[in-house]
Amino acid sequence: MKVVLTGSIANDYLMTFPGKFRDYILVDQLDRISLSFLVDSLEVRRGGIAANIAYTLALLKECPQVMAAVGSDFEDYGTFLKSVGVDLSAVRTFPDVLTASFFVNTDETNAQIASFFTGAMSRARLLSFKDLPEQPDLAMISANDPDGMQRYVRECREMGIPFFYDPSQQTVRSEAEPLREGLEACSALFVNDYEFSLIQEKTGVSKDKIIDGCDFAVVTRGEHGADIYTASGDIHIPAVEPDQILDPTGVGDAFRGGFLKGYLNNLGLERCGQLGSVAAAYCLENKGTQGHRFEVKDFVARFRRQFDDGGELDSWA
Repeated sequence: MKVVLTGSIANDYLMTFPGKFRDYILVDQLDRISLSFLVDSLEVRRGGIAANIAYTLALLKECPQVMAAVGSDFEDYGTFLKSVGVDLSAVRTFPDVLTASFFVNTDETNAQIASFFTGAMSRARLLSFKDLPEQPDLAMISANDPDGMQRYVRECREMGIPFFYDPSQQTVRSEAEPLREGLEACSALFVNDYEFSLIQEKTGVSKDKIIDGCDFAVVTRGEHGADIYTASGDIHIPAVEPDQILDPTGVGDAFRGGFLKGYLNNLGLERCGQLGSVAAAYCLENKGTQGHRFEVKDFVARFRRQFDDGGELDSWA
């Protein structure tokens, strides 16, 4: 199956705070909150949802195509993505702006406070599935320029392209109607547990109605694993215990990459979720959203320490 990933490509600025954010937030003064945290470290890493998902998929020997908008500073980043096997033929560079930037501060409990500068991502609305030389078998519409996301939803519906809807960080900013439109047209929904509750509150669409409208919904729950909701029942996917926890940034994207690897190879939903869980553990053990690396044979060996694949992954190893 040919997959096209849409979503952000960004430079990540990762900071660590040697304390707990909650100790400095006064609940009775949230209406005039003003805080500055002195951080211990700053690292600049490659990131962005579409690129993160593509990176993990490429490690698993797929060749995902990314459709995204980047700026004048993307050359080195692009060279890296190509080197691991990501297809950037649908990435468009806008030389008058910088690539989007993600600024995140993580405390000692792994709580995070983040900001996102759109940069070139605001031009994603100018990209179109209709400009691709070949129509994909599957698209993933991840957090991106809001107008671009809405355009992609409508184009996929009009062109008959099945797509996974992954509004993630844009759930907070999205209005109810674009969210409803994505829910009604998608083949599957991908969100974390907080975003899933927020979508239901914003749209007034219940969990049962969401499931009725798509093939399945994947809700990630951090250390509690993930749940896959389908019309025929729910599937719980346990988290894979990491060897160490260095950075939670991008773990959900790695999960999506692992899940997609299974889905593109026609594996069942439970197996797809288990693959996602293993990929998430690799990401959690490393700094940055693309700091993890593995060989497929090692990935399969680790998978089999936690799950029984019944021989389905023999050809991968």
